[in-house]
Amino acid sequence: MATMSELYQNVILDHNRTPRNFRQMADATGHAEGRNPLCGDQLDVWIKEDSAGKIEDVSFEGSGCAISKASASLMTQAVKGKTRDEALALFERFHALVTGRGKDQEKLGKLEVFSGVAEFPVRVKCASLSWHTLKAALERKEAVTTE
Repeated sequence: MATMSELYQNVILDHNRTPRNFRQMADATGHAEGRNPLCGDQLDVWIKEDSAGKIEDVSFEGSGCAISKASASLMTQAVKGKTRDEALALFERFHALVTGRGKDQEKLGKLEVFSGVAEFPVRVKCASLSWHTLKAALERKEAVTTE
């Protein structure tokens, strides 16, 4: 039987190899570029919100390590259908998880696979880049860096 760690690793590898929502979005209402100069990860996030502020669609493109790409893929699935405020609250909870400050990770669903990132501080920026970029897109900022 596979350990929880192996299952988490398999989820991350799957989302890295076959990322979900990996595409540009022509009719986006928000877009931001994210860069992690330390390791070279770079990605763009597009969002499409309806008039009530609900995220109808979200996508990303870019390159980076497995953690960075998998985090972006899982993020797009997690925030689709959420309001702006719900997405920003989820960003805060995810960031607390990967920095080791999260206490309610069991409520994060598939995002829990990143709970081990807190043990590797250099990887926190990899896991959180897409989330910071999403936040920038929601706030109508053009770019964000993890530095």
